[in-house]
Amino acid sequence: MEKNHVNMWLAMNAENFAAEDLMIVKERLENIPEDKLILLQGANFQKPSTILLIAIFLGWERFWLDDVTLGIVKIITCYGCMIWWLVDIFSARKRAQKYNFQKFIQMVSFM
Repeated sequence: MEKNHVNMWLAMNAENFAAEDLMIVKERLENIPEDKLILLQGANFQKPSTILLIAIFLGWERFWLDDVTLGIVKIITCYGCMIWWLVDIFSARKRAQKYNFQKFIQMVSFM
């Protein structure tokens, strides 16, 4: 992919990935064909800030990150007596970034 397109894509999506993963994302982007860029532009990455707000106010962020089983267990146990809810608030952004990175790697591996 052209360097300008890579930099533009990274500028638009940098918040969705952890800082340590951005170099890997950049390398993978540079190696995919130009015509596959449309597939990546249509990808629905979860915004870590939105996931954090969902974790704080609803506690349902695990469903948004495709972790349905633990989401159900969390709700059944009253959010783990609220301890699980507190832990999830502090880890929500990192889990969203990890989810996005795994989704990106999965998409790029098929290209």
